[in-house]
Amino acid sequence: MIRKSLFTLTLSATLAFFIVPVNVSAQAMESVEPFKVGTFAINDIPTVGLVVRDDQLVIDLAAANRAMELIPQYSKLSMPENMLGLIEQYEYGLKYRIYEVVNWLVEENQLSSSNQPSYVHPVNSVDIMAPIQYPSKIMNAAVNFYTHACEGCNDDQLATRTRERQENRGVPYLFLKPTRGVVIGDGDDIIMPYGRDRIEWEVEMAIVFGRTGKYISSTRAYDHVFGYMVAMDISDRGGRPPGGYGSGSDWFVGKGHDTFAPQGPWIVPKEFYGDPMERLHQTLVIGGVTVQEARAGDMIHNIPELIEYASSLITVFPGDVLQSGTSGGTGAGRVQRATGSGYLIDGETISANIEGIGSLTHTVRAELSVPDDLSGAQLPPVRTYRPDR
Repeated sequence: MIRKSLFTLTLSATLAFFIVPVNVSAQAMESVEPFKVGTFAINDIPTVGLVVRDDQLVIDLAAANRAMELIPQYSKLSMPENMLGLIEQYEYGLKYRIYEVVNWLVEENQLSSSNQPSYVHPVNSVDIMAPIQYPSKIMNAAVNFYTHACEGCNDDQLATRTRERQENRGVPYLFLKPTRGVVIGDGDDIIMPYGRDRIEWEVEMAIVFGRTGKYISSTRAYDHVFGYMVAMDISDRGGRPPGGYGSGSDWFVGKGHDTFAPQGPWIVPKEFYGDPMERLHQTLVIGGVTVQEARAGDMIHNIPELIEYASSLITVFPGDVLQSGTSGGTGAGRVQRATGSGYLIDGETISANIEGIGSLTHTVRAELSVPDDLSGAQLPPVRTYRPDR
């Protein structure tokens, strides 16, 4: 019954999209310019936009589409209200309508600085929000880069550990991360919870699903991908206090705090990025110092394998996110920076970049207090049970 309902909903959404005929010309079968898609606060209203011209311009997609529809040769077609709607409809005809909008803007020279209409904005004049508000789930690959599996190793140790792991890769290790309140967009502050001073960083590629799937073969994995964005997996390494159930390891404590899932700054549709296993180059900079840098060759399980594994456990839906893991250079490896700390410090600036996608930049802020009426059941400061760290 549930599967039938899901199928009916998907089919209904698809049919609803096609109720209005789409006039797809031969020209609209491809876009004359690559674009990225994002969510932006334009006049304080969350708006789906296209990012063009080397990330310098943002196009209000719905407004541009309405303007194009005033020309008789273009049929009327409503644009989705949010990013999730765009992702769901993209492979069911919407992609070609967006191509049509971009091609029309270029043909009419509306992207030139002297002829920009009101629905074209400089990127620095709008607020960038997290692209998806909010994914139904974020799946993260843990310890999926050889260098991360051997933090602090010398070259010989890394070579030995890598060889051993290559001979016994096993299956991926995935964990889920909360979404609402945890996902933040470019420029939002990362908040270190009160007393939690063992906070570290991880730069990761985020794969955005575009189609529903279960038991997706690695050979078909990219058919289910919509696009890619930059992500960080901010982590609390302070662990649990002693006593009660469980040991010092707690994935909810470690990964689930508010603001610990920066994503964005926008999504690159897969047709404009290429094969991430060939192109991926990710870096992370703190206070001007590069602490992480890696390419896809450092991955233990590649992206198609991660997709196959994840979808063998759980059905993936459009807008779901899978993060492919991080490399060596995290605080867990006690990276020495100018501050002398292996952890984030209040006031620091942290920036993650993936070549061909963009950058996320955030300021770290420490929470200075908690309400006075807490009973003591809250997560305590790390120093109260780990004074030596």
